Amino acid sequence: MNAFRSILVFAWIVVSVIPVGLTLVLCSLFLRDDKLWWWFAAPWLRGVIVAARVLAGVRYRVHGEENLPEAQDMRRLILCPKHQSTWETFFFASFTSHPLAYVFKKELLRVPVFGWCMGRLGMIHIDRKNHNEAWAKVAEQGEVLMDRGKWIIMFPEGTRIERGRKGNYKSGATRLAVATGAYIVPIAVTSARCWPRRSFWMNPGTIDVSIGEPVCAQGRERGELMDEVERWIESEMHRLDPQAYTNKP
Repeated sequence: MNAFRSILVFAWIVVSVIPVGLTLVLCSLFLRDDKLWWWFAAPWLRGVIVAARVLAGVRYRVHGEENLPEAQDMRRLILCPKHQSTWETFFFASFTSHPLAYVFKKELLRVPVFGWCMGRLGMIHIDRKNHNEAWAKVAEQGEVLMDRGKWIIMFPEGTRIERGRKGNYKSGATRLAVATGAYIVPIAVTSARCWPRRSFWMNPGTIDVSIGEPVCAQGRERGELMDEVERWIESEMHRLDPQAYTNKP
């Protein structure tokens, strides 16, 4: 049954992304990327989350929602979520009061329709093999995008991590925050409980999303700031999903 329900969700994603995505790409010739975000991207991404809930029984609850600034708050902000699944890449874009700019590997631009849309939405695509060039691009574009009212989202572990495990936290997000005087928001997400990494099958259940208080990066050192973000996220993950860490090193 779970396999059938998961197939329905992915069928909805594939069928719906084609008309929405092609319309977004066409309209990008005439509209700014913030209009494209609110008119096409955010509604479609919200639809994916709804489809996962209705068709596959993947629900969610948010803790600390009050820690996210209001829509009129224009401070520079960088979201740093735990990354366990594809689910959170859809969720945050559908949930926040500001448009998001993901930092993502440039290979995703080659994905038909979906990648084309990412390329038109004012995000930051990087070559992960060239670290110096990648950082220069993140620093330059990140500050510009934040000043245009976007929030940057960077997964500090860099890739999806198995449930109950901790990846290698990289300091790119805190480096950008220190360089631009931005705020960092640590976020714990138990998405692998319902949608495991490298899997197309979803399990009914509830995903917990816990949002920490924004931390100002001014006057901080990037390494110790990332250590603080890591400690908060991993401590919160143990609290939210203790079963996942039983007998795990």
